Amino acid sequence: MTTAPQQPAAIRPVATAMRDPPAGEALTPEQWTTLLALADTVVPAVCRSSAPGFTPQLGLSDADYESTKRELRETMANPPDDAVLEQFLAESATTDPAFRRELHRTLAAHVRVDSRRGIAFLLNALNTRVGSLLFNGSTRPFHEHSYDVRLAILRSWSVSYLPQLRLFTKALTSLARSTYLRTSPTIAPLLDYPRAPVHGQPGQGFDFAFPQFAAGDRPEVLEADVVIVGSGCGAGVVAKNLAEDGHDVLVVEKAYHYAPEHLPMTELAATHHLFHDGGVTPSDDGSMRVFAASAWGGGGTVNWSASLQTQGRVRREWADGGLGFFTSADFQASLDRVCRRMGVSAEHVEHNHGNRVLLEGARRLGYSARPVPQNTGGAKHYCGYCSLGCGSNEKQGPAASWLPDAIAAGARTIEGLEVRDVAFEDRRGVRTAVGVRGTWRSRDHATSREIVVRARRVILSAGTLFSPLILLRSGLRNPQIGRNLKLHPVVMVYGVWPDDVRPWEGGFCSHMPIQADATRAGGILTSVCDEFQDQDGAFHGAKLEATTMLPSLTLPLFPQMGLDFKRLLVKFKRMNGFISLTRDHGSGRVYPDATTGLPRIAYTTSAVDRKHCLEGVLALAKICYITGATEIHAIVDGISPFVRSAASASAAASSGADEGINDAAFQAWLARLRAVGLTSPENPFCSAHQMGSCRMGTSERASVVDPRGKVWGTAGLYVADASVFPSASGVNPMITNMAISDWISRGVGRELRREKGGLEAQAVL
Repeated sequence: MTTAPQQPAAIRPVATAMRDPPAGEALTPEQWTTLLALADTVVPAVCRSSAPGFTPQLGLSDADYESTKRELRETMANPPDDAVLEQFLAESATTDPAFRRELHRTLAAHVRVDSRRGIAFLLNALNTRVGSLLFNGSTRPFHEHSYDVRLAILRSWSVSYLPQLRLFTKALTSLARSTYLRTSPTIAPLLDYPRAPVHGQPGQGFDFAFPQFAAGDRPEVLEADVVIVGSGCGAGVVAKNLAEDGHDVLVVEKAYHYAPEHLPMTELAATHHLFHDGGVTPSDDGSMRVFAASAWGGGGTVNWSASLQTQGRVRREWADGGLGFFTSADFQASLDRVCRRMGVSAEHVEHNHGNRVLLEGARRLGYSARPVPQNTGGAKHYCGYCSLGCGSNEKQGPAASWLPDAIAAGARTIEGLEVRDVAFEDRRGVRTAVGVRGTWRSRDHATSREIVVRARRVILSAGTLFSPLILLRSGLRNPQIGRNLKLHPVVMVYGVWPDDVRPWEGGFCSHMPIQADATRAGGILTSVCDEFQDQDGAFHGAKLEATTMLPSLTLPLFPQMGLDFKRLLVKFKRMNGFISLTRDHGSGRVYPDATTGLPRIAYTTSAVDRKHCLEGVLALAKICYITGATEIHAIVDGISPFVRSAASASAAASSGADEGINDAAFQAWLARLRAVGLTSPENPFCSAHQMGSCRMGTSERASVVDPRGKVWGTAGLYVADASVFPSASGVNPMITNMAISDWISRGVGRELRREKGGLEAQAVL
């Protein structure tokens, strides 16, 4: 009797508990009434107007309701049954109580105090006759209007002559969409969207053991040769190198570790457990949305495995600024060393639908494009959900590689320790770092303890948003601290194809010759088009890449509201997205919030960078068109999606001539896109790469750290993370960050060996 082969285990993540939101209400009952009415205007219930005992938010006649259902069903290549479709139509943003809970958590814990005051002011105004007249054109409060009137009011705000009202509308409608997408119980069955990847197997993570501390009135004092603040891509490399060099290393991290069995998290849980600020940190002017990790392993826990080495033009730029190391054999050795440890390779890459579209579209248009190496141990890897953590443990980020190596060499680690400042002593007139001070909190935040770590060397690897704030809280006054912020501004373009492509995993698309196998699935970002990377002769321009396709990370930036949003949502299985990622010439600043001390970001994408980014957006639209997209959505203010007409496709087929991107209607749409451009702050930009806020340089007047990574004006204090980049890297920054940290840490190790050797010699004498 033949035994059936055993099926490999599937990834089934363990649920991750959410901490309770802050006590008390973020808003008054009247403000909540208005805010929830706004949310239900963005995502309404759609019902028959004759439904008994129910007051619909958007009521349709029986004929229109059936017509809408039929339209949505025809939009989907494999629609769900009627019960699921009707449940989706009947659901509004606030139908599930989880929506309000999550909205309260976001407002109370993550929205800045000044922004919350602004929200409260507008909500209060909408509950008064005068405010309603000013904002609604009627003395009736917003929530008392019919659905059609509420929708018209929201749309009027989005094009208001008041810039702040336009920005408020964008922020509020985006918040409503993202909260709904994270809490709705109907989206998964509607889209056949699985909780976890259907490809891959669960992986065994490293068994980290973190110390626990009892509450106490006095600080707990710890000692080490080196204390490293942070656990991300820079910190992991530093910890491994120094521990293997024989030094007593302590890694401290404000976030908490989640083992692979918890990963990928739900989009709701990941927002709070793996990212800073509930997922998005807006710039002061609202034009930029910054996504920054706050996780054990830092950005290496939630990034997309892209492992690109620093390009020659950027290395020469940095060397020409006096940092000759970047064109040395030593830097190349560091690049190769970090890649080798993580098994970086493009040999085993399999491209999903989005990446194959990018490569094939670039080929058809004559653009330069290539595969992107992945840090997956030289093995095939499926990471469609890796923005939420890697359940297979194949992605060789710090938590899977560098930190276990460091612990094997004797390093210690602490989670939940938020460092407040660096402790200094005056030694022979030199301000010398002797440790750090901070607060440890247990995972449930029920216990806290002040911690002091005394160390011979302090290395800040807290990231571009937090390393400069620690320096400022430590009393350093170099005006360069926090400045020179680079963000790689991004604008998205999405295409809709005729068939389901299941963009979160890479599915089968029968009309695309590049889609040959329904079982093939690849990573999120496995290709790059670099045709437009140098638009000014100084290597500033745009790279074109595929992007993550998880609903709550994709759809909030779309402008659609009401039934239009639901029409868009049912197309998600046929959609794929791309980014125009700009190596920015302009810069911004990181500084502490006056109330909370958390990072604030002053950044507006420069006119030059907007121009460069736009060229990438236009190119991505052409790639979508030439590979058969039936709709093209550029996330650009004032631009409606391009919809390919059935008549033009039919005419091309019957004539045997295919004009490709020269199609007159498409060219007219491109011309309008170019004419409108990327106005700022009206157009939403995004960033997942933060660099440069503790810039490396050759003088204190123009930088924060010297060529060895040491903070100017101090001894024993170093920074080793992406904040030391002299300018934007122009590529996904992980490998550059690791290589620079490799160089800095090896220098620190040599210093410590010499210092210890001197002490030993003195002891002998």
